[in-house]
Amino acid sequence: MADTRAKRADAQRNKETLLEAAAAVFVTSGVEAPVRDIAAKACVGTATIYRHFPTRSDLIIAVYRHQVEACAEAGPALLATSASPHAALGQWINLFVDFLVTKHGLAAALRSDSAQFDALHSYFLDRLLPVCTALLKAAAESGEIRSDVGAYELMRGVGNLCIGADSDPDYDARRMVELLTAGLRVPR
Repeated sequence: MADTRAKRADAQRNKETLLEAAAAVFVTSGVEAPVRDIAAKACVGTATIYRHFPTRSDLIIAVYRHQVEACAEAGPALLATSASPHAALGQWINLFVDFLVTKHGLAAALRSDSAQFDALHSYFLDRLLPVCTALLKAAAESGEIRSDVGAYELMRGVGNLCIGADSDPDYDARRMVELLTAGLRVPR
């Protein structure tokens, strides 16, 4: 029984390594990157990738979900370990920006199957809106930020500021988002 659990844990680690490698390759080469590049980055054969993810869209969706989960799990951890709720919110927004700006071609790749895209978008909102809401609430209750900004509104604003970051090397999405989040501060 312990051997089975060890194998499952090992398989899960291997799958996570694959997802992280795919995400890294997607950042540099887009979602249409050759599977052999992902396999090389993960130090596995292409058959291993196909065993876990039979189609490219399966891999893209798995990477997307993996990154949404990482962003969702980071919120409570940041609230527990940061110097202040506002600092936690800022760190989480930076993770969210990283997530958004590294999605080269993801939307276009998934829009070809609108039902699948809609389901992923719902998953994204279901997982990340509560996290952002909790961070905003904690920062507002501490008196650090305004209390009249909702999570959807903030995430939509951040998302809009990230559009085009991959196609314009002179555009600094993170700087623009920092300006947006600075506007949340309560004047002292």
